[in-house]
Amino acid sequence: MSRDVCIHTWPCTYYLEPERRWVTGQLSLTSLSLRFVTDSTGETLVSFPLSSIVEIKKEASHFIFSSITVLEKGHAKHWFSSLRPSRNVVFSIIEHFWRELLLSQPAADASAPRTRGKELTGLMAGSQKRLEDTARVLHHQGQQLDGVMRGLDKMESDLEVADRLLTELESPAWWPFSSKLWKTPSETKPREGVSVKPSCEPFGKEEVLIQIPAIISHRTESHLKPGRLTVLVSGLEIHDSSSLLMHRFEREDVDDIKVHSPYEISIRQRFIGKPDVAYRLISAKMPEAIPILEVQFSKKMELLEDALVLRSTRTSSPAEKSRSVWHAASGLMGRALHREPPAGDREGTALLQMSPPALSEADTQELTQILRRMKGLALEAESELERQDEALDGVAAAVDRATLTIDKHNRRMKRLT
Repeated sequence: MSRDVCIHTWPCTYYLEPERRWVTGQLSLTSLSLRFVTDSTGETLVSFPLSSIVEIKKEASHFIFSSITVLEKGHAKHWFSSLRPSRNVVFSIIEHFWRELLLSQPAADASAPRTRGKELTGLMAGSQKRLEDTARVLHHQGQQLDGVMRGLDKMESDLEVADRLLTELESPAWWPFSSKLWKTPSETKPREGVSVKPSCEPFGKEEVLIQIPAIISHRTESHLKPGRLTVLVSGLEIHDSSSLLMHRFEREDVDDIKVHSPYEISIRQRFIGKPDVAYRLISAKMPEAIPILEVQFSKKMELLEDALVLRSTRTSSPAEKSRSVWHAASGLMGRALHREPPAGDREGTALLQMSPPALSEADTQELTQILRRMKGLALEAESELERQDEALDGVAAAVDRATLTIDKHNRRMKRLT
């Protein structure tokens, strides 16, 4: 996916200094640049990268009201006015992407002379992080299944109490054994063949999957504020710039997440009889959060037209991608460890000996460690999935038993009435 994706476009006016007049048009922000296109001719009057911006300010004078000024390197100053929906909205979004780009530049400069081995190591480290995130989500899903099993155990215990009550009501008054129908809790035996964990981690101990800065709007786009989005194992949290919690979405409460672009999403929780709770978030780090949201809310995610670029970057299946990564790793590691020159080519042999290896020894060891950790995570995920399959079978059997028992109790109560 090309990083220079259009994020937002706003109608505004631009001050053309040589002609000393205002020109109407559209101000477009991409992930890497800012440009202004006129409405009358469609000509691009101004286009410059965000990295060349020195300062962004809100300014006003006796002649220019409610404007944004952008100062470039070389002291070129650009004036934008008549911004819709408002100057504050446009300023907040542009400043956010400019700041995030500046913060990411030192890391990019430091990693400029990356070797092929470093690139492959970074790719495998990213795959390991995704696998760890998936394992955490799977673990939380297992905890939820354990909670369901405990609820079904309690339901079955309640049904046993109801059975004893109905038996006592059905027995005649002179029946001498009715008092023996009641048992103390210590006499009740657990069901056989059902394994439930004795305890579960408290719900308050939340694991953070990812946390990103964002520009947040609630219901209306005219009021934006900076904040952050936190993706947890059990839900989503939205905080403002003062770290105060604005809203928390439990995982089961989220009704839909719409991806408007690689940098913009909206989250909604529906209600009956009162307004829905909806938040819209724009972030330069959103492409990092969307894959995690897809794992958490796969059936509730909807890619809109401008976000289909995300789907086009994933045309190959995950299995094909993992195979290609594995083959690339194994091929590079093989060439680094066993570099055999072509037969009968002495010049090629000399050049091959002089050229640096594709993978250094340190890169090879780091890749080996990453692959071992990924193998361990995959085996743990497999065992957890098998345990959850057994738990699901137990849930299905318990639900069937509870349904039959409830039907039998209903028939007995009808006979009593």
